[in-house]
Amino acid sequence: MSQGVLEPVADDLLTDDDGLLLVIRHFERKLLDLYDQGLLNGTTHTCLGQEHVPVALAPLLRDGDFVFSNHRGHGHYLAVRRDPYGLLAEIMGREGAVCAGVGGSQHLLNGRYLSTGIQGQSLPVAAGAALHLARSEPGGIALAFIGDGTWGEGAVYEALNMAVLWRLPLVVVTEHNGIAQSTPTGHQMAGTIGGRAAAFGARHLVTSAGRPGEIRAETAALIEETRAGAGPLVLEVRTHRLGPHSKGDDTRTPAELREAAARDWYPGLAAARPDLDARARSFVEDVAADVLARPLSRWRP
Repeated sequence: MSQGVLEPVADDLLTDDDGLLLVIRHFERKLLDLYDQGLLNGTTHTCLGQEHVPVALAPLLRDGDFVFSNHRGHGHYLAVRRDPYGLLAEIMGREGAVCAGVGGSQHLLNGRYLSTGIQGQSLPVAAGAALHLARSEPGGIALAFIGDGTWGEGAVYEALNMAVLWRLPLVVVTEHNGIAQSTPTGHQMAGTIGGRAAAFGARHLVTSAGRPGEIRAETAALIEETRAGAGPLVLEVRTHRLGPHSKGDDTRTPAELREAAARDWYPGLAAARPDLDARARSFVEDVAADVLARPLSRWRP
């Protein structure tokens, strides 16, 4: 897909899988640090532990595809648009913000990239976008990121029903982290995501791959089939959410938190590529310093 303007110093950081993973990780950590310093308002939902999912899928997108994100979408935006300056400016309400600072952390619009904080809201819209693509721009797809908890929303089923019925080019990426806000998936979902997709006749793939290249290799052909008219694809990626739902609302036990941390990709990558990790950390610090020095957005209705 079309990308934001890449700062020359960070070209390789934002185009290499490992570099992009590390930038997203340090960007999310920096947001939490800024909150601790009292420099951000409102709330935020980090994607710590899940960064590899959008990094894997972004290279499979084309210009003209629609992408729909959610409340935990900073990694989605950075992977697709490669625009950390604009995103941080949006979150902080500073000049150069993606949406003039009125969308904040959850509600972004940048070309055909859209996000919303309302669970399940994006699926009917994504189905509508997919219908447009099928009729007027064949070969394009609408890709929507949701969580396993979003399968509790009726709009998901209404949208999937029509998408299968009309064989729409829709990809539903479920980042299955095992917890919906603070409720374990097993306490709020009967059956499986695969079983629910099968009930509508939708194609389904589940993967536990932890590296972007592995996920990309498993999904590339299926996404191309969706482009060619095979109908919707439900892609379920088993992952782990390292942090709380927002900033402090985490009811998991210490053992559950240790299990999630043990599956984190970051320690291994940082140990294998310490120089790249240091560069990514420094780059994010530079982004933050730049944005903090900007005046507040002067948007007027």
